[in-house]
Amino acid sequence: MSTPDQDIPRVTRLLNRLAARRATFGGRITAFLSQPDPRTIGSFARGRQLCAGNFLFAGTLVRDSEKSPWDIHPPDTAFSREVHGFTWLDDLAAAGDAKARSCAQDWLWRWIELYGRGRGPGWTPDLAGRRVIRWINHAIFLLSGRTQAQSDLFLRSLSQQTQFLARRWRATAPGLPRFEALTGLVYAGLSLEGLSANVVPASVALARECARQIDEQGGLPTRNPEELLEVFTLLTWAAETLTEAGQNPLPAHWAAIERISPTLRTLRHADGGLACFHGGGRGIDGRLDAALAASQIKGRHANGLSMGFARLSAGRSSLIIDAAVPPQAKASASAHASTLAFELTAGRRPLIVNCGSGATFGAAWRRAGRATPSHSTLVLNGQSSSRLGKGPQKQDYLVEGPRDVPIRVNHAPDGLTFEGGHDGYVRGYGLTHVRKLEMTFDGRGIAGEDMLLALEDSDKKLFDRAIDAMKLRGVPFDIRFHLHPDVDVSVDMGGTAISMALKSGEIWIFRGDGSTSLSVESSVYLESGRLKPRATKQIVLSGRAMEYATRTRWSLAKPQDSPIGVRDLAEDGRKPVALS
Repeated sequence: MSTPDQDIPRVTRLLNRLAARRATFGGRITAFLSQPDPRTIGSFARGRQLCAGNFLFAGTLVRDSEKSPWDIHPPDTAFSREVHGFTWLDDLAAAGDAKARSCAQDWLWRWIELYGRGRGPGWTPDLAGRRVIRWINHAIFLLSGRTQAQSDLFLRSLSQQTQFLARRWRATAPGLPRFEALTGLVYAGLSLEGLSANVVPASVALARECARQIDEQGGLPTRNPEELLEVFTLLTWAAETLTEAGQNPLPAHWAAIERISPTLRTLRHADGGLACFHGGGRGIDGRLDAALAASQIKGRHANGLSMGFARLSAGRSSLIIDAAVPPQAKASASAHASTLAFELTAGRRPLIVNCGSGATFGAAWRRAGRATPSHSTLVLNGQSSSRLGKGPQKQDYLVEGPRDVPIRVNHAPDGLTFEGGHDGYVRGYGLTHVRKLEMTFDGRGIAGEDMLLALEDSDKKLFDRAIDAMKLRGVPFDIRFHLHPDVDVSVDMGGTAISMALKSGEIWIFRGDGSTSLSVESSVYLESGRLKPRATKQIVLSGRAMEYATRTRWSLAKPQDSPIGVRDLAEDGRKPVALS
């Protein structure tokens, strides 16, 4: 059977189990001193699906209305982690009816019966922290109509898990897992009688992790926007809970929130979703807006990088570019070879995207989603700009990727300009990829230029060898633009332009400069929460690098007679005065 901790080193796994069993000996019945308001956001639809016996976790669906989650043989580790983390309590609470309450109660007390004595899966500090937060958040929902004996069992288990967290939070990996464990410890210490001694040490540790893990740009070493949102959400929850209890967050804790908020606003598309890079998705609907509102910090970074990403935004369009070297192997096992890839959203409609993280669809999709061809950027000879290699615990890490990514963001006379380059293809082909993107001030037009340049004499020698290996036919390249599944695409007469229709009614036109072949090919969109990848299309410009300098120009434009979606304007809070 797959368990949530099977990928953890054996010694750590053993120590976690010993600490879990030791905690159960000291667990006692406690009582609530205060209870934080439920701040987690669940899905009503998913709550109803769970009540009907549709268990969708980590991209795997198991249907059985007669079983609880604990009666299901977990197909993989990711499935087990999601079940034992109890985030599904948010969904059942969102459904909120008698059936949802019954399921939540039955499944929780069944977990206590099976695993409450510190045995079995789920006893890792990050999962315990995630679980404690949900149990406390939804305590009223869970305890309604239960007997005193059941309430005592619930409170004793919370006490035991808190003691486990106090002993083992240091065993979590730095980053999101540690923030989950420490936030859970703060929550429990402030909410439960007799556990307040944990609050100060946990608060100090949380502030220390903020100083260590959140850089000056307000980013994480993993450069995963969705993970940054999860950390930011935890920090705001902890800060609000401390404040409500009359205890101010430490300066480093609050300073981290102040650094992260502008970064998330920079990484937020016009439709409210996050840019999908380095293993992250668009984020749970409503979570980003709720977290930003709770922080009460407005504004975003001016021209420059936010966690290694650059942003161009004008009118109703937003364009976000991966403009830094990929995360180092020691920082992330989910980094993508996406240097200089971009995503474009028009109003509330994603237009050009990356394929996304395939982690919830299995190892093969996860690996495919990390490759350069799964991103909206240039691909040389079908190869990624960073190579995948094996790291600790036999996980795949990016190695031999770009080492230098110079960028510049400027105001041009008629708009905004991004210029960047990377040397990921220099070692194999002697070619530097340079990308220039221009956006008009009204957001209705984007001009792009992709160049492959052999800059140094040594680079030219490498390129000559590559040309010889190709029998003087040139080094093939593709410039890919993956489209969101909701975009309808058609090739115009003569094949010189491609029309893209959004559900809002807007029309965008893509054109190449004629130096490359223009085609529409199949693609996929790896969207978390779905059972399988969504079919979509991609625009591809294909050519061959024959000289030391190869230049390809292309453009995206919304014609003046393209309508602005009335529905989108209403959602934006605007009046549809002019539809041109």
